[in-house]
Amino acid sequence: MRVGVPREIKPDEYRVGLTPTAVREYVTHGHEVVVEMGAGAGAGYPDEAYVRAGAKILPTAEDVFAGAELIVKVKEPQAVEWARLTKKHILFTYLHLAPDPAQTEGLLKSGCAAIAYETVTDDNGGLPLLAPMSEVAGRIAVFSAGETLLKHNGGMGLLISGVPGVPPARVAVLGGGVVGANAARMAAGLGAEVVILERSIPRMRYLDDIFAGRCITRYSTLDAVEEEILKADVVIGAVLTAGAAAPKLVRKEHLKQMKPGSVLVDVSIDQGGCFETSRPTTHKDPTYTVDGVVHYCVANMPGAAPRTSSEALVHATLPFGLLLADKGLEALKKNRHLAKGLNVLGGELTHPAVADALGKPFADPYKVWA
Repeated sequence: MRVGVPREIKPDEYRVGLTPTAVREYVTHGHEVVVEMGAGAGAGYPDEAYVRAGAKILPTAEDVFAGAELIVKVKEPQAVEWARLTKKHILFTYLHLAPDPAQTEGLLKSGCAAIAYETVTDDNGGLPLLAPMSEVAGRIAVFSAGETLLKHNGGMGLLISGVPGVPPARVAVLGGGVVGANAARMAAGLGAEVVILERSIPRMRYLDDIFAGRCITRYSTLDAVEEEILKADVVIGAVLTAGAAAPKLVRKEHLKQMKPGSVLVDVSIDQGGCFETSRPTTHKDPTYTVDGVVHYCVANMPGAAPRTSSEALVHATLPFGLLLADKGLEALKKNRHLAKGLNVLGGELTHPAVADALGKPFADPYKVWA
């Protein structure tokens, strides 16, 4: 199969869908790989490294889309990319369709098969292709919160770690999954006072064990969320329902009761955000303030560390990508976890949570294949 890697064009996005090391694996499997000129430059991978790995460099994205069958990306396709997709294409990337009806319509009209990293599953009920970026985002969220708390960035002028004799910041983490656990780890490591709100009792037991009492765990009720966000200096939103829009845990009316200059970091922004007042921002213009509370809602937080993020992502996606290249869409029939990643096929929505979030009909992919 011919595998294509276009350059990411979303603002401030420097990750790349395949590293040179991954390209070599595809080539060894007998596949041809074409890479857009400069696709890996932002992550530190020059075109020469791809050539040494066996790829062919093409001058434009149009050339990559026209020649490839399997398109491997990082972020959701932008409008100009929807127009380049056709029925021959398998798109393998993050999609986050639930809060994005425009992208959904673009993919449906293209006729392509679109497989979303964020809904591929594993035997433990996890999301293995979302996990590495969740790890990165959870850690970056704390660094970003610490910067945003500083006075010149709009915060209350609080040092997240405190100093001897002066207490540290209190950080409330909404959700104890991969993002939440990594955010808690970094915040606790910096010396912050950390509380994690979570609904899974087994998960809370796990978090209590790994943090050995360094972080407080609370069962996430409406009362608990309201109590903790009012006490917090930083609130990190880290909730996820696979394929669906994130629930809104912090409402606009809460903001006036929160500490002036406190910080909300919404890591769930790709799925619509878990704060009612969230809207996507960029690394160049990451924050805005509502009712005295500073919002940090960058939609591609891991893009700030493209070298680390690209390598971590490729390590997770490579086995699935190779399977798609080897078998085409038949791979979905052979691997039920990869099949869970199928969001769009033949102009139909084939993931129930995505269809429900968008208010559109769900199509059984096996009937679409038939």
